[in-house]
Amino acid sequence: MLYTFYMPYDPDIHHRRSIRLQGYDYSQAGAYFVTIATWQKTHLFGEIDQGVMRLNYIGKIVGEEWQRLEFRFPGVVIDAYVVMPNHFHGILVFAHALISKVSGPLTLGEVIGQFKSRVNKRLKPEGPIWQRNYYEHIIRNQEDMERIRAYIEDNPRRWEEDKDTDF
Repeated sequence: MLYTFYMPYDPDIHHRRSIRLQGYDYSQAGAYFVTIATWQKTHLFGEIDQGVMRLNYIGKIVGEEWQRLEFRFPGVVIDAYVVMPNHFHGILVFAHALISKVSGPLTLGEVIGQFKSRVNKRLKPEGPIWQRNYYEHIIRNQEDMERIRAYIEDNPRRWEEDKDTDF
């Protein structure tokens, strides 16, 4: 017999704090640095070999689906990105507000949700691939963009230093 346990919503224990910048419009044109971690930081996408990321089949799918965002969402431009063993870093540029045929402007969260969903559909995993949510940073100027591009490019070489770091 299958038992379903239901606990009524209690705001004191069932609250999820948003990690997004309060009041910011994530559908507007701009550049965004995102980090998406694997479920329980499991090494799913390949391995680092002497400072070089060696993608496995799953890691290649992740990279392909990231690149396809430009074709799925006109107005999205892919900048620097790197697939790491247990996470992903990438820069997305919204050249203009993205418009959905159904619901109006698309947000960064909706684009990231589509990315994660497309990876899942292609892989048909038995369990989760991604942690819930993602981390983002709004890139505000060219200096910030260059610093983040360098961080992404250097990430595989720094793997031994920060592989256990929380995102």
